[in-house]
Amino acid sequence: MSWESFVMMMPYITVVILMAIGLYTVLFKKNLIKIIMGIAIMQNGANLFLVSLAYRRGYIAPIFTSAESTDMVMPTPHALTLTSIVIGLATTALMLSLTMMIKKHYDSINTEDMRRCKE
Repeated sequence: MSWESFVMMMPYITVVILMAIGLYTVLFKKNLIKIIMGIAIMQNGANLFLVSLAYRRGYIAPIFTSAESTDMVMPTPHALTLTSIVIGLATTALMLSLTMMIKKHYDSINTEDMRRCKE
């Protein structure tokens, strides 16, 4: 494996690492804030994956109307990424507000404490 091919694979390796860190955090942490951070890390990994798929070496952005070449990247992944960022912001805000309400009700943000209160 040459150095250039390794550099080209770095975004995908980073996506796998981000997804693994986020999944580990969601599955094994008991603090709600840490779980929300894990979900946010996975959302960022998905956004990086979409942007990485859209990259093409030597192609230009499709915002130029009088470009010399017709080799342009597809704008769809970038639009999906922008939409995903907005949705991620809204869901993170919702999860944090629910965490505040859980803290007021159970006086804890630990999932184990909430399970004990339920029994």
